[in-house]
Amino acid sequence: MEREGPLVRSIYYGRIGSEATERLLEVFGRDGSFLLRDSETVQGAYCLCVRKAPYVYTYRLERSAGGWYLQDLRDTLLRFASLESLIEHCRCTSATPVGIVPLAEPLDRTRIPNSSVQGIVYMEMNGSSSAQ
Repeated sequence: MEREGPLVRSIYYGRIGSEATERLLEVFGRDGSFLLRDSETVQGAYCLCVRKAPYVYTYRLERSAGGWYLQDLRDTLLRFASLESLIEHCRCTSATPVGIVPLAEPLDRTRIPNSSVQGIVYMEMNGSSSAQ
């Protein structure tokens, strides 16, 4: 991750689960807000998660010999030298791959209080719910 540019470093939340991701985007994001996290199922892969209310869409980003890739809904592999270039490609409205929710606003982790992130992750790990 240290080889990536400032955009990727600012939106990378590490090893948080899908429930914590959805909660973060619900509380701190809006339509088009996005973040990057480790994949829970594929070692070395990342998930690009994008809010489009009422859902959070997740796209797996994997690395191959040809670089980072994202598979769009036409089964076209889009390959990029870096995660940053892949994400920037998806942010361009006219270049958004088929089936990908437009990326509007990065959910910069430095703008979210650390205690909020830890609280959301804690709730996920302990099966707690905010509904009462």
